Amino acid sequence: MGNASDIHLYVSKISKESDIILASIYTIFGLMSLMGNSTLLFVAYRKKSSLKPAEFFVVSLSISDLGMTLSLFPFAIPSSFYHRWLFTESMCMVYAFCGMFFGLCSLTNLTVLSSVCWLKICCPNYGSKFAPRHACLLVLGAWCYALIFAVGPTSGWGEYGPEPYGTACCINWHLPRSNTSAKSYIVCLFLFCYIVPCSIIFLSYLFILLTVRGARQAVQQHISPQNKITNAQTLIVKLSVAVCIGFLTAWSPYALVSMWAAFSESDDIAPVAFAVAAVFAKSSTLYNPLVYLVFKPNFRRLLCRDATLCCRVMCHCLCPSADAHKAHSCEAARQRQGVKEDANSTRLSNGLGETHSACRHCPEGATDHCLDVTPLRTARILAGSTISEMAVSQLSNDQSDFL
Repeated sequence: MGNASDIHLYVSKISKESDIILASIYTIFGLMSLMGNSTLLFVAYRKKSSLKPAEFFVVSLSISDLGMTLSLFPFAIPSSFYHRWLFTESMCMVYAFCGMFFGLCSLTNLTVLSSVCWLKICCPNYGSKFAPRHACLLVLGAWCYALIFAVGPTSGWGEYGPEPYGTACCINWHLPRSNTSAKSYIVCLFLFCYIVPCSIIFLSYLFILLTVRGARQAVQQHISPQNKITNAQTLIVKLSVAVCIGFLTAWSPYALVSMWAAFSESDDIAPVAFAVAAVFAKSSTLYNPLVYLVFKPNFRRLLCRDATLCCRVMCHCLCPSADAHKAHSCEAARQRQGVKEDANSTRLSNGLGETHSACRHCPEGATDHCLDVTPLRTARILAGSTISEMAVSQLSNDQSDFL
C-alpha cells in the first residue's frame, strides 16, 4: 500500500470488539440485502410484461442496492474482522467509487420516483401520458447523473481515500481543508446530491398529501367526485414515502458527519462516529425490497404464488413416493365427491336440477351432443358512461396498482 504512513491509514482506528460487531452487522445486512433485492428483481422479471412505468424506478433502485451489496460488503466484512483494510490501494479506490456511484443512483432514483408520483396525482392530465419510454429515459438520466459525481474524484476533482476509521474507503473528507478543488467538489456534492434531492422529495410528497386531502374533502362534500384518489394511489404514495424516509434516515447521519469533518478546523471527530454513520448508510439497501415485497399487493401475490410452486416442485423431487400417494388419495377423493354430487344435485332458481355431466341449457337426453360446460359468472362494471362485462374471477387480477 505504499510507505509506512500510508499503511497506518488502512489500520482500524476503533477497538477490535467494535470491529467484530461492525463485521457481524455487515454480514446480516449483506445477506438480507442480497436475498431481498434478488427476490424483488426476480418478481419484477416474472411480471415484466405487466410492469407499469413508475415500477421501472423500483427495479432500478433494486439494481443499485444490489450493486452496492455485491461491491461493498465482501470487502468490508473481512477487513472489519481482521481489524485493517486487507486489500490494495487500487481496490480501495474501486470500493469508494462503487459506494459513491450506487449510493447516488439510489438517491437519484428515489428523487425521480417522488417526482413521478407527484406528476400522476397532482397533474393527472400530464401524468396519464407518462409512458414506459419516459421512465426508461429518466432511469438512464438518473444513472448518468450519479456517474458524473462518482467519476469526479478519479479525475482530480476531489479524492478517494480510506475512511477515518480505517477499514473502508470513501471520499477523503479532510482534503478540503487544504485543497480548493476538493472543497468545491464537497460543496457541489452536498448541494446537488443531498440538499436538492431531499428538497424535491419533501416538496413532492407534501403536494401529494395536500392533493389527497383536498380530494377527500371534495368527495365528502359531493363537489367533485371525479377528483377521488383511489386506495391504490394512496398505497403507492405510502410505500414511496416509507422507502424515502428509510433511505434519508440511513444516509443523513453519514452526510452530517462528513460535512462536519470537511469544514471544521478541528480533528475531534471520533472515528467510531464515522463507523456508526457507515452502518446506517449501508442499511439503506434493505428498505426497498422490504417495503415493496411485504406491502405491495401485486408483488406479494406473485411472490407467494412462485414460492408455493417452488415448494411443490421441491417436495415432488425429494419425496416422489409420498407425492404419488397424495395424488392417488386426491383422485379417490374427487371421485367420491363426484358420486355424491351426482346423487345430490342442487336446484336452480327455475326449479331445474343442475348436474356436472351436461349443460343446463341443453334439453334432457341430449348429453351426447352437448359440451360439458359450467356457466360463467360475470359482473357488469360501470366506468363513467361505459358499461363493460368481465368474469368475476378476473376482478381481483385487474385491479390497478396506480404504478
